[in-house]
Amino acid sequence: MPPLDLTLLDLTLPTPAENLALDEALLDEAEAAGGPQVLRLWEPERTLVVVGRGSHVAQEVDLAACRRDGVAVLRRGSGGAAIVGGRGCLMYGLVLSQALHPELRSIDAAHRLVLETLARGLGQFSAGIARRGVSDLAIGERKFSGNSLRVKRTHLLYHGTLLYDFPLSAIGRYLIEPPRQPEYRLRRPHAAFVTNLPATRAALVRAVIEAWGAPVERKTWPERRVAELVAEKYAQDAWNLRH
Repeated sequence: MPPLDLTLLDLTLPTPAENLALDEALLDEAEAAGGPQVLRLWEPERTLVVVGRGSHVAQEVDLAACRRDGVAVLRRGSGGAAIVGGRGCLMYGLVLSQALHPELRSIDAAHRLVLETLARGLGQFSAGIARRGVSDLAIGERKFSGNSLRVKRTHLLYHGTLLYDFPLSAIGRYLIEPPRQPEYRLRRPHAAFVTNLPATRAALVRAVIEAWGAPVERKTWPERRVAELVAEKYAQDAWNLRH
């Protein structure tokens, strides 16, 4: 059963830094105020690379290719390996309350709840959609969604990617094969491992929203906290390119 009483924020901000900051700001807002729970959707206007909180950039990203093509490299506040996003890659984020849903205090239970809920909602687009590895969604043996989470005192942020019309060659262009790989990948290169979900953007957005109970859309967002996080962290090479 997906969490109830979510609000919906379908909002893409102008810059990559602002978009990453907004996910963290929504988590901070929920921590400070005891809610609300949120489903957020956004989609980058341009290709970008986002590395995990603990990633060693040089081990996961072809920085020379990114610089040559003007592709921004940023670091998110959650774990996991680097991803490439852009048009054709829908990004989602969930802020969920551990107080309302104590089972989410287990990391595996959080992965299971979110990914199984999404898998059911996206099953209309393809047979064989299932959770693979720790935090992937795949069609058979080919991944179309990578996910990660960050846990705080009372809430968690669970967010990820949904490839649906993405130029898959960009993944191999900007990412080195990751040092940590799920067993089901079988050491395949990016081009043989990833795929697009066969869905239009409109249908995918509708399916994700309906999977989470068709939450009511909100009109406000924590603008001041986003600006603070951009200035403190997400626009700073000291954060994005450390390690």
